[in-house]
Amino acid sequence: MIRKQVSFSPSEFSRRLTKTRAAMAAKGIDVLFVEDPSNMAWLTGYDGWSFYVHQGVLVFHDRDPIWWGRNQDANGALRTVWMDNANVTSYADHFVQSTVRHPMQDLAAKLSDLGCASKRIGVELENYYFSAKAYLSLKESLPEAELIDATALVNWQRGVKSDEELVYIRKAAAISEKIIDGLVERIEPGLKKNELVAEIYGDAVRGVDGDWGDYPAIVPLLPSGSDAAAPHLTWDGRAFETGAATFFEISGCYRRYHAPFCRSVFLGKPPAFLVEAEKALVEGLEAGLDKARAGNRACDIAEALAAPLERAGIKRSARCGYPIGISYPPDWGERTISIRAEDETVLEPGMTFHFMPGLWMDDWGLEITESILIKDSGPAECFCDRPRKMFVKD
Repeated sequence: MIRKQVSFSPSEFSRRLTKTRAAMAAKGIDVLFVEDPSNMAWLTGYDGWSFYVHQGVLVFHDRDPIWWGRNQDANGALRTVWMDNANVTSYADHFVQSTVRHPMQDLAAKLSDLGCASKRIGVELENYYFSAKAYLSLKESLPEAELIDATALVNWQRGVKSDEELVYIRKAAAISEKIIDGLVERIEPGLKKNELVAEIYGDAVRGVDGDWGDYPAIVPLLPSGSDAAAPHLTWDGRAFETGAATFFEISGCYRRYHAPFCRSVFLGKPPAFLVEAEKALVEGLEAGLDKARAGNRACDIAEALAAPLERAGIKRSARCGYPIGISYPPDWGERTISIRAEDETVLEPGMTFHFMPGLWMDDWGLEITESILIKDSGPAECFCDRPRKMFVKD
């Protein structure tokens, strides 16, 4: 007997589906094909490491969604989606990595059987998981259908978190705190980076207080010294050295929900320029947190951050934050709002962000960040509670 492992209440999934259908109607979409695994999970609960093959969820206005994917992955869908078993369908394995057929041909046949061959079908064109060949194959197989760009349509519906979602983010934040506590305690000159990363993964997966940890959408990032100018370096077998700063960008993950958290550690006595940069960064971070209020705009946060940095002679051009929540590799952001000067999106209660004002200069870097919740009133709440500073270990 198959035991369902659905992570949210029926009312929660109903809320999500209602929002998505309203967005579909606003764009004149009859059927929505969702390929992004984060959006698939948000709409149906599906959770599996199967996003390396073609898969998706079909969303209709007048019937429950249908999960579609590789035949062997249907067993995972039967165990994790909230829909009835009849709403799980699949394609044969001879479609996988074939040079003579494509899974979209199977999807097109199923859409035709459902009477959707000439409908307006939304697809997530700008997405990691939907290839150019998939689009061309689907278009060729449904010549009478109109394919509508539905990029980020579901992502935007995910912006305001429910109480059920916030429970999971708080659990992820507790794991993030455990990871940071552990790495600050363990790091020392001579310790190899891969050995510390092994402990990071141990803390991340063991979890906190009985809440197990899931794999994060991004691996730990921890460049040191001049390499910290490059924000997305991972690790190698070199040892940590005295006289260098290392920033750690990590996130706890619970049931696919994330709470990214970054702190920097200096081994030895930090130089004056780095201490001054830390001071300006923390001042800007706290000014931005004060502006992170319902009714303000995303750009208000960015502008508050920029002022102390500019006074310190530090110029940064990158955005300084993005929404977070449920996610799969290769990214834990929601790919909608950006906290930057030109984004005038109005902040709403329940929105969650990684406020990420990293400094990546020509030959050094520094990260001190917070994952935050926009409240009904007052400044943002930080999910994690650890000193907002560069840690120094002599």
